[in-house]
Amino acid sequence: MAIGLALLVSADPGTIQQVSLALQELSISPDVCQEVPAAVGLLNRRKFDAVIVDLQLGEQSGLILDEVHLSPSNRTAVTFAISGSDAEGTAFRKRSEFVFERPLSTQSIRNTLKPAYGLILRERRRYFRCPISIPVVILRRTMPELRCHSINISEGGMAVSTFVPLNTGECVQVQFTLPGHEVPFSVESTICWWKTGHLGVRFMSLSQEHKSELQGWLSRKLEEILPEFVAGKFR
Repeated sequence: MAIGLALLVSADPGTIQQVSLALQELSISPDVCQEVPAAVGLLNRRKFDAVIVDLQLGEQSGLILDEVHLSPSNRTAVTFAISGSDAEGTAFRKRSEFVFERPLSTQSIRNTLKPAYGLILRERRRYFRCPISIPVVILRRTMPELRCHSINISEGGMAVSTFVPLNTGECVQVQFTLPGHEVPFSVESTICWWKTGHLGVRFMSLSQEHKSELQGWLSRKLEEILPEFVAGKFR
């Protein structure tokens, strides 16, 4: 199971192969694009934890980096440039957080990915939906409380299982307790979608204490699914 998703934009078969293998070693799935328009389209449709751009694409590589920074869902993705010389795409290099220097080697790619890996995991955690079934109580104004169970939970909200239709945009109070924790959460939330049997809730007012508690719990759950061979590289 991949724990992260990276967009790799390059037209060079050798570069694609080397970088893809290094990403897969860290349980990051590469989504490869060889053409800029296709890459821009993907950035508008999918969430990526990392974006890797080959500066051999020339001026067009800047379009991709611009799109990353403007994208509502990808502007916090970790960015990499693949550069062949100090003169190649100097301005674009500065707009990426990490640089792979040519000539590429397995070890040089690993050396660049290793310090970036924590940032990629942090980005992944922000959108990580942990599958879990726990009791949930939804309190509605002037309506009986709704008791149901969660399907998954993330930093921003949760999906629950219920056949009771709620209105999109309705403000509710959501109560639940994380496994292994004693203090219950009580969060002002908004119904963001409903379909038969399933309901989406967006958290609106997590206290800083509860936010830190939820982030820590999700981080531990994400680390639990990290393959042993990957975890061993960072010990």
